Amino acid sequence: MKTVQARLVRRKVTVAVAESCTGGLLATVLTAHGGASDFFRGGAVVYSNEAKTIFADVAPDLIHGHGAVSSVVAGALARGARERLGATIGIGITGIAGPGGATPGKPIGLTYVAVDSDAHSAVKKYEWPFDRDGNRLASVGAALDLLEKALA
Repeated sequence: MKTVQARLVRRKVTVAVAESCTGGLLATVLTAHGGASDFFRGGAVVYSNEAKTIFADVAPDLIHGHGAVSSVVAGALARGARERLGATIGIGITGIAGPGGATPGKPIGLTYVAVDSDAHSAVKKYEWPFDRDGNRLASVGAALDLLEKALA
């Protein structure tokens, strides 16, 4: 994380996050080392559909049309976090960490991670095979990987 932090600071890139299934774990990792205020604008834990709309400006029709756990909503979370907090890069995470919450076609472990900037936007789908803690940790790792790729 320190090398990513150094690259963010050196390039004067800022980051904002909107997290659902990770419950703030990404923000915790991003702010674990001193100097995080040089690049981290902030974030929101957007667990409910209403929070996704209020804090990340995700349109309710996107949530109802695609589901809260979808690539479309992950992308909207990343965009919304970036725009609301005036960051260079936004990261959105939505998924089903478990042990409950699965629905037909959306199993436990299904997660979408998105990154959004003027230069690079991407959404990746994952189906983690872990328990709740493992699914959350894997999702944070995936978000950090996407962040690194956005910096490349």
